[in-house]
Amino acid sequence: MLTALAERGSLPSRYLLLEVSPDLRERQREHLAAKVGDLMPRVQWIDVLPERWQGAVVANEVLDAVPAHLVVRRDGQWFERGVSLDASAHLAFADRPLPVGMLRRMAESRFPDHGDYASELNPTAEALVTGIAERCARGAMLLVDYGFPAAEYYHPQRDRGTLMAHYRHRALADPFCYPGLIDMTAHVDFSAMARAGIAAGMSVAGFATQAHFLVNCGVLDALARCGDPQSAAYLRAANAVQRLTSPAEMGELFKVLAFTRGIDATLLGFREGERSHRL
Repeated sequence: MLTALAERGSLPSRYLLLEVSPDLRERQREHLAAKVGDLMPRVQWIDVLPERWQGAVVANEVLDAVPAHLVVRRDGQWFERGVSLDASAHLAFADRPLPVGMLRRMAESRFPDHGDYASELNPTAEALVTGIAERCARGAMLLVDYGFPAAEYYHPQRDRGTLMAHYRHRALADPFCYPGLIDMTAHVDFSAMARAGIAAGMSVAGFATQAHFLVNCGVLDALARCGDPQSAAYLRAANAVQRLTSPAEMGELFKVLAFTRGIDATLLGFREGERSHRL
């Protein structure tokens, strides 16, 4: 990103990375030093969100990693799903009654009206969006993640939720297959994130699939600049573009939601394929 901004003459005075893991910070530092060593004086690592910010915030696959609550409606009764040990001392899901409160009210307002149903709710992710938006003095916030608007997220046919388990880039049916080693995530309810940002004083500036966003931003032009279409460098880049934009890969499932405050211009990534009416 820094290289692209430099090419456009739009380098920020500071490039802040919020990363609390010392190990990951060091990996990021080594990577950036190798790729954009001359720009390292602009890069700073932070532990917490700044009290006020002006500029741009990019959250790429952040929200899906925020732990969600699993909520179940069965035979008209409400439960929160957690983890326990089964009779063989193996990890297994276990349900407990969900009392009246914020989580249950959220489920009652979002789940389909009838039938057994299970899905995720993520008030912590919504609070994160609210917290970032409240601190914005002027700028834009981009949320890039896989997910759906509420009408698709809580569709009656999606009655088992969106919880996913991954291990070494493979999807797993059993979330307890490799305890402590797998990556467990849930999709993002973009309608809920839009409401959170608006409630904190920002405006929705666009919502689109990742494919539309990248094409609008010129990813195909960037690919053309990679040189000879038969070269190894071009083929590697073309493969990456295919993965990012193909409906069968990340192009359709991944979405980009943008908020702005104090910016009137239409953002480049939403010139075509804008879908905020679906939120």
